[in-house]
Amino acid sequence: MTEEAEAAIPAPGAAVRDTVRDRVGRVMGHAGPYVQLRPLAGGREWDAEPGLVRVLTPAELLSALVAEANARSRRPR
Repeated sequence: MTEEAEAAIPAPGAAVRDTVRDRVGRVMGHAGPYVQLRPLAGGREWDAEPGLVRVLTPAELLSALVAEANARSRRPR
């Protein structure tokens, strides 16, 4: 892998959008050629191609976190 390709892979902990699945998650690690992502509120990990994820802007991250908090508040207790 080239240095440029390695630089494009988000670091563990980064909040990203999987552009193929249109899902937001945190980078948990790397397995083979894939980036492992987990939903912001936790849950099952999925694999994504590093070239098809992009790091969220601060505004996008805030929006995703607020959407998750709103969804949690609507769940029955």
